[in-house]
Amino acid sequence: MNRRQFFMCGAAAVTASQFAWAQDLLGSKPKRVGLIGCGWYGKVDLLRLIQVAPVEVVSLCDVDRKMLADAAAIVASRQRSGKTPRTYANYQEMLKERDLDIVLVATPDHWHALAMIEAVKAGADVYQQKPISLDVVEGQAMVAAARKYGRVVQVGTQRRSTPHLVEAIDQIIKPGKLGKIGHVEMYCYYHMRNRTAPANVAPPDYLDWDAFTGPTTMRPFNPLVHPRGWRNFMEYSNGIVGDMCIHLLDAVRWMLDLGWPTRVSSQGGILVQKQAIANTPDTQHATFEFPEFPVTWTHRTWGSTPDPQYPWGATIYGEKGTLKFSVMSYDYIPMDKAEQPIHKDVTYELEEYPEDKTEKDLERHTAPAVRYQMKDFLKSIADRSKPVADIEQGHISTASCILANIALATGRTMHFDPQKHVVVGDKEATRLLARPYRKGYVHPDPAKV
Repeated sequence: MNRRQFFMCGAAAVTASQFAWAQDLLGSKPKRVGLIGCGWYGKVDLLRLIQVAPVEVVSLCDVDRKMLADAAAIVASRQRSGKTPRTYANYQEMLKERDLDIVLVATPDHWHALAMIEAVKAGADVYQQKPISLDVVEGQAMVAAARKYGRVVQVGTQRRSTPHLVEAIDQIIKPGKLGKIGHVEMYCYYHMRNRTAPANVAPPDYLDWDAFTGPTTMRPFNPLVHPRGWRNFMEYSNGIVGDMCIHLLDAVRWMLDLGWPTRVSSQGGILVQKQAIANTPDTQHATFEFPEFPVTWTHRTWGSTPDPQYPWGATIYGEKGTLKFSVMSYDYIPMDKAEQPIHKDVTYELEEYPEDKTEKDLERHTAPAVRYQMKDFLKSIADRSKPVADIEQGHISTASCILANIALATGRTMHFDPQKHVVVGDKEATRLLARPYRKGYVHPDPAKV
């Protein structure tokens, strides 16, 4: 079955038998699942998996006791067995059980590498949230670990499973409606960077702040960081480039069959919102130079949006037409005025999955894409193949975004050699490919995973 047939039959299959497809692939015995990181998107991912396959969630892990207890109660109410999962404050203790078939990793970014590598060592296939890593060498180690231990690792870049974007490839790109493509622009104008400057305080008693900090630099606790505000700080994330650009860069690479960029440059900084304590850039422009054509990124967390219909999206420019796309829609605009434009909106599945209507904090427009991403993951587990968002593809997209941040920090263009794993002619930038770990933690080595 090709991916288009897979998408076409997906919703219809739900009404006939919600789990029949999964049982045919995976057998009657439910896969045993664990989640590391029980915050917003950890629950989004896990609950979508529960919707599409007869899995049994047996383990949950988080350093926030309240978040952990909340997730356990939600899972018990949603999974078929009604059982409450075991709960852990330490993912290593959870993985010591060695009884998990699947592990979802949805921690803040600075914990991704260590948790994923230990999960594959414990024999689990992994659904890894994006960006896969906080630095480039971590990503190399994650790819090496997945290959060494023979595990399937799907990355949460679910644009690769977004129904209207799959259609855009089939209906617009593959038939050649765009003609020769010469440029792609990606952009985000959401006012998503926090503008405030609250004082540091003692961490709440239900949060293990030392464990939350883990391998990154220790900062005093600030209420902006947790929950859900950690992306405002470079200690825990790669900023808006690592959060929003990776989704679109990965989508563009997938849709247009692009590999590694040959050069990456970037300009910007904190240019407007200087009163905030957030240390991520409020303005950034990056250029990813591919052999085929340049792909640019712009974000601005202040001011107006050039196109209110596409505040976060991408525009592919071809000699015969233009394709604009986002999580919400796509628009094909032909150069030939005699040809009809094409518009397609996001697919919802609210009747097939009524839980989507009431689930707290769910981005309903992304739920179908996450479900299809999970189905692709499970299919790859069944036949031991690479999924659509394989860890190596996630590494290329993540590392490219990290290189943009290094280019911004150094003021130099990055020419990364993915075979030698160095920035060509730049020893300082090469050293920046691996960030220092806090005492007590060991940075993963791709040669020793």
